[in-house]
Amino acid sequence: MAEVPVRGIRLHVERIGAGDRAVIFLHGLVLDDLSSFYFTMAPAVARFAEVILYDLRGHGRSERPLTGYSVEEMVADLAALLDELAVGKPVFLVGHSFGGLVAITFASRYPARVAGLVLLEPLVGEKGWGDQMAYTLTLKGEERDRQIASAFRSWLDRHSNRKRNLLSRIAEDMLNLVHKTSLVEDLRGSPPLAPDQLSRIRCPILALVGERSATGETGKNVLGLLSCCEVRVIPGCTHSILWEATEKVRQHVVEWLSSRSVACPDSSS
Repeated sequence: MAEVPVRGIRLHVERIGAGDRAVIFLHGLVLDDLSSFYFTMAPAVARFAEVILYDLRGHGRSERPLTGYSVEEMVADLAALLDELAVGKPVFLVGHSFGGLVAITFASRYPARVAGLVLLEPLVGEKGWGDQMAYTLTLKGEERDRQIASAFRSWLDRHSNRKRNLLSRIAEDMLNLVHKTSLVEDLRGSPPLAPDQLSRIRCPILALVGERSATGETGKNVLGLLSCCEVRVIPGCTHSILWEATEKVRQHVVEWLSSRSVACPDSSS
């Protein structure tokens, strides 16, 4: 475990494995941190690659500044982190939910730094996505608690009742992030990804989506605009594919990453 200074804050980073490729894991927003990847697939990927996991700013054990929670700020954090860790070769980004949007945006901004993308139920930056997320994050009372319980149902089903008091800690942490930072305002009104941004991405992409996910046709249409994007549907799953079908998702990701070329397909960008 290490704390790495990045753009004036400290990010919690875990670095495991070794190999001729670097794989960076990007977790989801608010109700997530690097542990969701650490306990599902990162060790398997670390058998053949250098793996870097980190808590996004304000999440997990990373520092929680008052501001700086837009997608662009998260992308800037990632670029600075790679510089700080001296990762000069093109990397593979694995992003879940909001982490998928960070991965897509990073690849559009720095195409020469990305060898490939793995997108797990990604947010795809369609029109109004920021407003919708801001609304969801400001839910209160029983409606908020139902959202949290729903998001963690698959995880909780694997654990004893003794550990279910984690829900209260999750809720408290969520409230602190939502109400004591600029997160909601940074998300509200966030612009959608423009077609010209998507056209800059030339690397191979694997997208895994749940059959019963709210990603819907709009999300799949956006993914279809990405060149070299292969979309695979995970049967019976919702947005929580990482917990609902851990072994199947891990198999898809490991097989795809291990078969990729290390070179960036468009290093001249």
